[in-house]
Amino acid sequence: MPLPGVRLVWLGRAHYSELLALQEHWLQRLQTDPRPGVQSSTEAGALLLCEPAGPVYTGGLRGGLMPEETARLRALGAEVRATGRGGLATFHGPGQLLCHPVLDLRCLGLRLRTHVAKLEACAVRLCELRGLRGARARPPPYTGVWLGERKICAIGVRCGRHITSHGLALNCSTDLTWFEHIVPCGLVGTGVTSLSEALQRLVTVDEVMPSFLVAFQETFKCTLVSEDSPS
Repeated sequence: MPLPGVRLVWLGRAHYSELLALQEHWLQRLQTDPRPGVQSSTEAGALLLCEPAGPVYTGGLRGGLMPEETARLRALGAEVRATGRGGLATFHGPGQLLCHPVLDLRCLGLRLRTHVAKLEACAVRLCELRGLRGARARPPPYTGVWLGERKICAIGVRCGRHITSHGLALNCSTDLTWFEHIVPCGLVGTGVTSLSEALQRLVTVDEVMPSFLVAFQETFKCTLVSEDSPS
């Protein structure tokens, strides 16, 4: 039996608003598809990937940013957005790999909690492929992937009618000082790190991409199909 297919859409360096617009396009596409016999469908959705073109702070369903915080962060030159994902405030910016899988979980035989666990496993596998054996997932409220007490990959998802959106943010060569202006994911006393910091050399998003795609296909047991156009 063939593995489910997932469309691979790489935006390169893109504004966060472009990623959200493309995510909305795929959500509508999947939600309006009658998909008879969806469990046996050979296409599960799309994997949307980009490197943010500029600094963005986002809030989640568990809490956003107060007006005074928003004004302070915008004064730093960052964009501030509310989102429909789970979790609290976090940062996205250049040097970070953003991964938004828009998937019909029924096609993959997954439940939401299993989907989140697979995102964590995907990031752990990526770290292993890059030579970092100490990466691990932790139970809530520490959702994400950690190296010691520092988070290297944040995860926040949304799911409606079995279809997921949002996903993970992996720090490759991210300027970590941007995180100092918030309490990332609301976790006091923890820190953040990146592949570059952990490996003590510059690790770019472009360098990480091939390993990430291998890890995603292994973890989600799917076949990625490249798409020339984001539509």
